[in-house]
Amino acid sequence: MNVNAELGVQEETMAIVEVKTEITGNVWKIEKAVGEAVGEDDPIIILESMKMEIPVAAAEPGRVVEILVAEGDTVTEGTVVARIEA
Repeated sequence: MNVNAELGVQEETMAIVEVKTEITGNVWKIEKAVGEAVGEDDPIIILESMKMEIPVAAAEPGRVVEILVAEGDTVTEGTVVARIEA
């Protein structure tokens, strides 16, 4: 039996949420670093596509646990660029 359950302590389960691009473009700027807190819709990465800046935002509030791209990288639609713990 789980000791925390016996003591009546609720365990929080953290989910890892993948942050994906919606378009093809170049990583222009990384706005957040690993360990930083983010709110829902906070930009994590800024893409450049067709001379426009497009933010890639957090879908949920949490903490950045992984950045998977570097500035200057080219990404395609659906690329996982970061992971947050929500």
